[in-house]
Amino acid sequence: MIKSCYIHIPFCKKICTYCDFCKFYYNDEWVTKYIKSLDNEIKLNYKGEILNTLYIGGGTPSSLDNNLFEELLKICKRFKLNDNYEYTIEFNPEDINESKLSLCKKYGVNRISIGIESFNKDNLKYLGRDYLNFKEKINLVKKYFDNINVDLIYGLSIEDINVLNNDIDNLLELDVPHISCYSLIIEEHTILNNKGTKEISEDLDYDMYKLINDRLKDYNHYEISNYAKEGYESRHNLTYWNNEEYCGFGVGAASYIGNKRILNSKDILSYLDNEYKTFEEELTIEDKISYELILGFRKTKGININDFYNKYNKNMIDLYNIKELIKEGKLVVKDDYIFIDDKYLYIENEILSNFV
Repeated sequence: MIKSCYIHIPFCKKICTYCDFCKFYYNDEWVTKYIKSLDNEIKLNYKGEILNTLYIGGGTPSSLDNNLFEELLKICKRFKLNDNYEYTIEFNPEDINESKLSLCKKYGVNRISIGIESFNKDNLKYLGRDYLNFKEKINLVKKYFDNINVDLIYGLSIEDINVLNNDIDNLLELDVPHISCYSLIIEEHTILNNKGTKEISEDLDYDMYKLINDRLKDYNHYEISNYAKEGYESRHNLTYWNNEEYCGFGVGAASYIGNKRILNSKDILSYLDNEYKTFEEELTIEDKISYELILGFRKTKGININDFYNKYNKNMIDLYNIKELIKEGKLVVKDDYIFIDDKYLYIENEILSNFV
């Protein structure tokens, strides 16, 4: 049963050098048409389910001018939310202002996710981001919301561990309840890749990852890249990591409904012509188990053995080469959970590849 929904807003005022998400340069005419098409897609496909979480991401949802931003929030009032809902919208720091925050409050948003990425001017230039007084911006958000996430990107080829340490100092000064830290991956269709940028060494990446874990000890490291104060874990993202059903609306959005994974068109012109879906995959039980393992092992707590058996009528330990990974010490069994050992989390992709 669907309990979560994602809305994709693909427009950006500028394109970051590392971004491979579905995005387009901001254009008022296209944004206006897009909002209408999004409204139509939701009317056609949303069946009135009561949601636990709603998430508006991008792209840059906050890049919309105030009228279109409010129009977007009005459309999202169509969704029925339970009494204890989580409703997140992504902001770029430069878009944070009283009017947009007031609109968010008015329309029921209760969580703000902010892409700061770094406090270092050279890092920000490398990433194609703007340098601002981030503390001032976060303090403004705190006037309206207490549930705030801040993103940090580390592992840039120009960055050393001292720069990262200083970034963490600044991050901790913000005193926000949720932090996401992502090691930079040079994706294929990005500006950095086109420039021939190389990723940092595995040794340096590990040292940086370990530094982050050591410095964020007051947070619950509940997922490979995510840290939260108690009660502030991202319930929406946990929907994905728990392999639960969700719906997605907007160009390039994905859905997982019943036995199907569905992808929307990444072609903005097709989407504006109300041609939404481009791919639909019927999942076998083996597919679902594979997703369960790949997503579930991202959580530091791992996967509950009994819940897995109740869901699939299979003993998780007998699947793939899980027994071998346990013998190697890469997976740990404790209190009815199987999880990746802390010292191997930084190479989780290598471990998760066993379940593809």
